[in-house]
Amino acid sequence: MTVPSDHPGVKLSGAPNREEVRNCPGYPGEEFAKKGPIVFIECVEEIPCNPCEASCPRGAIKVGKPITNLPVLDAEKCIGCTMCVAACPGLAIYVKDYTYSETEAAITFPYEYWPLPEKGQEVTLVDEMGEAVCQGKVLRVANPKQYNHTPLVTAAYPKEFFEQVKSMRRLNK
Repeated sequence: MTVPSDHPGVKLSGAPNREEVRNCPGYPGEEFAKKGPIVFIECVEEIPCNPCEASCPRGAIKVGKPITNLPVLDAEKCIGCTMCVAACPGLAIYVKDYTYSETEAAITFPYEYWPLPEKGQEVTLVDEMGEAVCQGKVLRVANPKQYNHTPLVTAAYPKEFFEQVKSMRRLNK
C-alpha cells in the first residue's frame, strides 16, 4: 500500500506526508538514503526541542539557536548509531539501511508499547498513517539504560518498500 498523493500532511493528519519529509532538513537526501545505515528525521514543525542534537556523538545533527529550529542533518557525519532515535521525545526519528542484504532493507524505530516484539518474530510494518505496508522480521529489540526506557526495534523487510515503511503495527496482548 502507498500513501495517496493527496495525503494532507502533518497539519491535518498529525503525520508528515512524503513531500514534507523530503523537504525537511533532517532528510538525508537521495545521495545518502540508500548508501547504508542513515538517520531520517521527520521533524517538520518548529517546536522547542533538541535532544537529537545533544545525543549525536558525531555532531551530525544541529538545531542551534533558536531551539525551535528544525534539526539539520549532516549526512556525511551520520553513521546510523541510533542514539538520536531513542532520544527523540516526538518519536520522529528512525534509521534505515538499504544495504542490509541483497533483497531486504532494515529499519530501526522507537516502539513504546507492550508487549515488545521478540527477535525472529514476523510483524506487520506500517507507513506514516499506520496502514499495513508489508511483513517484516524482527532482527533485534534493544533497550539499554542509555535509551531511557525507549526500546528500539530493528526489522528487515523487502527493499521494494524501502520508502514507505516507518514503524510496525502494535502487537496484541
